Amino acid sequence: MKIVDLRVRTVAIPTNAKLRHNTGVHPGYFIRTILELITDEGLVGLGEVGGGDQRGAFERLRPRIIGADPFRLELLKLKTLKAIYYLSNDRLYAAIEMACLDIQGKALGRPLSDLLGGRVRERIPFIAYLFWRYDRPGGGDDTTAEDMADQCEELTETLGVSAMKLKAGVLDPAEEARVLELCRDRFGSSYRLRIDPNGGWSVPTAVRIGRRLEAVAPEWFEDPAWGLTGNAAVRAQVRIPIATNMYPARFDDLGPAVRMDAVDIVLTDIHYWQGPRGVKDLAAVCRTFGLGVAMHSGVEFGVELAAMLHTASTIPEMTTAGDAHYHYLTDDIIAGGKLPYVDGAIAVPTGPGLGVELDPEKMDKYERHFGEVGDYYARFHVDERNPDWLPTSF
Repeated sequence: MKIVDLRVRTVAIPTNAKLRHNTGVHPGYFIRTILELITDEGLVGLGEVGGGDQRGAFERLRPRIIGADPFRLELLKLKTLKAIYYLSNDRLYAAIEMACLDIQGKALGRPLSDLLGGRVRERIPFIAYLFWRYDRPGGGDDTTAEDMADQCEELTETLGVSAMKLKAGVLDPAEEARVLELCRDRFGSSYRLRIDPNGGWSVPTAVRIGRRLEAVAPEWFEDPAWGLTGNAAVRAQVRIPIATNMYPARFDDLGPAVRMDAVDIVLTDIHYWQGPRGVKDLAAVCRTFGLGVAMHSGVEFGVELAAMLHTASTIPEMTTAGDAHYHYLTDDIIAGGKLPYVDGAIAVPTGPGLGVELDPEKMDKYERHFGEVGDYYARFHVDERNPDWLPTSF
């Protein structure tokens, strides 16, 4: 079997609000580039990647992909992962691997999870991911901790989740700490709380807020300060587990992170960690050194969400709820529409490969929408309410 063609399209799906974070705003839509690898046997494998419009990047790799055997992933990885010695295509390779595993599963008539060792669970729980919002459903903006606690309550009821994470680093750190305190009061001691300023707090601020939050016992404190040294410094002074999806977020930094005791939990990401098989490699290292693992979200659509579900289902230690921005999407590009939440979890697809297919009409619709709204990664995540705003450390 050989790959004889590839097709890449960038699509944008509206969200139900504009989502703020410490480097700007998702302006009412998410962007993903969808990869289709076509084989000489007529099988089509699907991949997905974020980070804005990636069509040109895939086209540059076309000569290294065409003619490849989708079962010979190690060779394909060598051909595509490193563009040059100092530049790695981790995100692009992850989408390629995703699509090749989809082809393999379809060829064998087995779900992708079977290619990773087989699933140990049928459903993956997810969190209520909380963002400070502009133009939220029903109108208005989130401006107080009470607004965020109300959002958490709504998502807990509608999705059936039992965990939350606040995307922090936007308002005053004390107000953001108050969100977790309100949620603890409202939902009780068994509800899992998380906070993530994405490295936007100084070490002194992170220590001060972390010590305050010890009273509400968060499940973890994610990337409280910048870099491996920042995480390690906070970890040494705060009695809350330190998690990360930033440092380390690649294999180059994993050894130093272990030696520095920088983190307790690594949030795996299919794109940072070089595909589903790379996530399995990461899980093995974490198992060796006694680190926890959970699933990170990268504003994925249904193709990548299916890959996340399959991968998470095969990792025994991944018992805590995963991240997902999915509830903010108004639609999806996969046939049948959005994958449903049931009691806070989404079922692992059971069909061959990823178990999902593209909806041609939705792909056309949201490809046109991308052409209308453009690539906000190319102009940074501009906050139009605060045009002079710049990311700064609290």
